Amino acid sequence: MTAKKSFNLEKSLADLESLVEELESGDLPLDKAMKKFEEGIKLTRGCQAALKDAEQKVEILLQSAGGEESLQEFTAKD
Repeated sequence: MTAKKSFNLEKSLADLESLVEELESGDLPLDKAMKKFEEGIKLTRGCQAALKDAEQKVEILLQSAGGEESLQEFTAKD
């Protein structure tokens, strides 16, 4: 197993929010906008991976604690 780099989810989300604001402003030339978009995709993938890892850890902890029976489907409210 290889060592994973430390991923700061909160910083990545803040960076992603900043990128979105820049892109939505419409003030960037196309080449810079494309680079920002590419950077945003990389941040999004990193965030998704970090969230998936966290979800798996929670599931493992719940199963090891015998909480498997109490797991319920989560639905987010809009």
